[in-house]
Amino acid sequence: MLLFVKPLMKEQQKISIRFFNDREVRALWDEQNAKWWFSVLDIVAVLTDQDDYSKTRNYWKYLKAKLKKENNQLVSVTTQLKITAADGKKYKADMLDHSGIVALGKTFPGTKANRFIEWFTYSDESIDGKSKTKAYALFGSSFADSIEVGTIKGLQQIHGYLFGGLYDFAGQTRQKNISKGGFQFAVARFLDATLKQIDAMPDNTLDEVVAKYVEMNIAHPFMEGNGRSTRIWLDLILKKQLKVCVDWSRIGKTEYMQAMVKSVVDQNPLKALLKNALTDQIDSREMFMKGIDYSYYYEEIE
Repeated sequence: MLLFVKPLMKEQQKISIRFFNDREVRALWDEQNAKWWFSVLDIVAVLTDQDDYSKTRNYWKYLKAKLKKENNQLVSVTTQLKITAADGKKYKADMLDHSGIVALGKTFPGTKANRFIEWFTYSDESIDGKSKTKAYALFGSSFADSIEVGTIKGLQQIHGYLFGGLYDFAGQTRQKNISKGGFQFAVARFLDATLKQIDAMPDNTLDEVVAKYVEMNIAHPFMEGNGRSTRIWLDLILKKQLKVCVDWSRIGKTEYMQAMVKSVVDQNPLKALLKNALTDQIDSREMFMKGIDYSYYYEEIE
């Protein structure tokens, strides 16, 4: 399934999901029927690459009429539910469940539709799926309270939690050299010394926190799962030291990746991105869950 954790409260809740071209899809959990409902217009906008709401709505209206004429059952399984819009108000919107969205995707020709269906049916049995489930469960857990903030030990605790039972190296620093896009991360034989230096770096101001985050990224202490672990590590530092966290939904995938690459020689673009996305909603479950969605989205291969 696309999402893995039921909200604790019984009423329907909005869950933000980021994918294709930095677009957002809204979903509601139906407690009574134990399933998710997804916004049809959000997905139509994704599949048509449309930013204009009116054009998206008109296209869906046209498609519904066409499908109804063809006696396609997709229209009959569409339901209307109230969902939060960009203005913060709730409006009734056409929604489809998981199987309905897959059927909708199949009505669109082309590579993008195929990629969408593949992404949407992403299995919770994959390593990323299981790891993401664990990440969701971090919020409000006793384990989260036990994590050592701002140290390599704390980062190892996070990595071990996210990938324990999935990778045999979960929580363990690497013994081999690794590189990405032609850039070699910290040399393995010097890694322990490098991590001790990072541990000693101050993290009392935003500038200091960003500098520490950049150095940890350059160190890349694990064979896999560095980005997902380190973004949680970063938020814990910000929460403890500055009483803020990152609203990752305000940072696009491409701009984030470009800023991370540049940060090796210039931290300012990354610092600007993070600064503009800071929020004081450090105790918001929705903010945390959305952050996990976006963090895992950053790691998807396109």
